[in-house]
Amino acid sequence: MSHATTDTALELVPAGTARGGRPRPGPWTRFMMRFGKALLRLLVVLIGAFWLLPTFGLAVASLRSSADNSATGWWTVFTAPAQLTLDNYAQVLQNERIVESLWNTVLITVPSTLLVVLLGALGAYALAWLDFPGRDWLFVLVVALIVVPVQVAIVPDARIFRTLGIYGEISAVVAFHVAFGLPFAIFLLRNFFLNIPRDLLEAARMDGAREVLIFARVVLPIGWPAIASLAIFQFLWVWNDLLVSLVFATSDNAPITYALREQMRSFSSNLDTIGPGAFLSMLIPLVVFFAFQRYFVQGVLAGSGK
Repeated sequence: MSHATTDTALELVPAGTARGGRPRPGPWTRFMMRFGKALLRLLVVLIGAFWLLPTFGLAVASLRSSADNSATGWWTVFTAPAQLTLDNYAQVLQNERIVESLWNTVLITVPSTLLVVLLGALGAYALAWLDFPGRDWLFVLVVALIVVPVQVAIVPDARIFRTLGIYGEISAVVAFHVAFGLPFAIFLLRNFFLNIPRDLLEAARMDGAREVLIFARVVLPIGWPAIASLAIFQFLWVWNDLLVSLVFATSDNAPITYALREQMRSFSSNLDTIGPGAFLSMLIPLVVFFAFQRYFVQGVLAGSGK
């Protein structure tokens, strides 16, 4: 009994010195709690501005004459805004070489995107919901093809296209882009299609719907976010491609990246063509991206779920 009384007395503390509540944060912690979010936003804005600085400089240079670009830097436009003019864009739009290359880019990009989306969706549906021997091994092979670099297939594909007689044609560029776009397309869409409730597909089969009808009426509408994000990926990759065009296209059917690269041989003297041409080539991808951006994040997250 006496031991219990002693232990209790040792735990007592003098009045007014008892520890209670959470410790008071230090000055640095209080500063970060108050201004941390504002500093983080400021840092993001500064990084974004630094990242966009070359693009902004090229945009300003595209609006200046060749004489002004040769005489002074683009930043002098802030003290002499009268340098800005749209004459360079008017001349580029009258340049048959640039206009033809833009049209060739459309002829390459649109079928490459549509074929990858269509064939990728069909393959993804088969690998997700159709039972056939070797399905899982086939999917593993498709995933393995994603990591194959483009450079590895250039020489073999060039020989195949020469044998087929399409080397140097737009169809060869389209075929190469479709072949290399399909593995990622199947991987992305299959993971999204697996999230479709099995009961929904079984109910459609019990109603007598064939697989093609289920794919068109059930799977495609539900998988639209992933399909839209895939279309954005493929469209931007093909539109901005230079390597494949340099190998499989010729000067007569060159896309815009090929044509702008030819102008780079005399960068300083052709800046009035390179600047407007580059921004005109950016216009259509930006329109496509902003048109489908609301589906972009949802589709990308779906592809990384499994």
